Amino acid sequence: MELRQIRYFMEVAKREHVTEAADALHVAQSAVSRQIANLEAELGVDLFIREGRRVKVTPIGKMFLERMKQAMNVIDNARLEVEEYLDPEQGTIRIAFPISMAAYTLPSAIVAFRAKYPKAKFQLKQAKYQELIDGVINGDFNMALIGPVPKERKKVKSQNLFTENVVALLPSNHPLADRESITIKELENEHFILLPDGFILRDLIVKACLQSGFKPKVSFEGDDIDALKGLVSAGLGITLIPEITLVENLPHATVKIPVISPAVTRTVGVLIPSERQLLPTEKLFYDFLTSFYKYGKYNSH
Repeated sequence: MELRQIRYFMEVAKREHVTEAADALHVAQSAVSRQIANLEAELGVDLFIREGRRVKVTPIGKMFLERMKQAMNVIDNARLEVEEYLDPEQGTIRIAFPISMAAYTLPSAIVAFRAKYPKAKFQLKQAKYQELIDGVINGDFNMALIGPVPKERKKVKSQNLFTENVVALLPSNHPLADRESITIKELENEHFILLPDGFILRDLIVKACLQSGFKPKVSFEGDDIDALKGLVSAGLGITLIPEITLVENLPHATVKIPVISPAVTRTVGVLIPSERQLLPTEKLFYDFLTSFYKYGKYNSH
């Protein structure tokens, strides 16, 4: 079994089309077909079901694909580890993050880190909550910013960085806009603008509403934080949002108001594998993050 065969197999499985895989690999289609056939002969199983020009991965092929993904991650990490051992300050950090940390939390940390290590490179991936956890477990990336920080789980370990408040964002002409604080209950009759189902931040907000005795009326959904803020700015409803997303960008014609009774907070931390070592450059960034956010509370200054 050769690495070339594995890479060809994974590309065909990804695209479910031999010709498209060959184009992506910049090799002849016949070369890809030949290597796949050799791999199947060596394993003694069919990895694909042929359907004209298209192919589908067989059940045993799917199992083999998952194992090979893990194996290739290990091989790629080993190569990077050797490279970074020679000069960790020029390595690559693969880190994933949720949408709520895309605009300020992660960029501010990267800017500060690059000021100290200007040659370090980053590969960034945005993902949902469970995808962040699964990605660290499977080796798709070695580090993830996450909030709230999950309870103890196998194969990953977490480090709390800070706790942030979730605040109400209202149109500036809203009847509650001049309040110093508001309760969740006072928002019972409002039209909510939230992230779609499947986002942990939405679950956090819905849970707070249910604790206050009502289910929020969701009038608009969007999978982009700036889109939610824009809809509030247009006067189409209200939202509850992590305060840190408003640090440098309070939208036009909106006000942010602290929420009490119940106060809505979330922990923010960094997730790493417990059964794999971080690459040298990633270890530099991990240590930097834990010192950048001090005392478990975010300092924006």
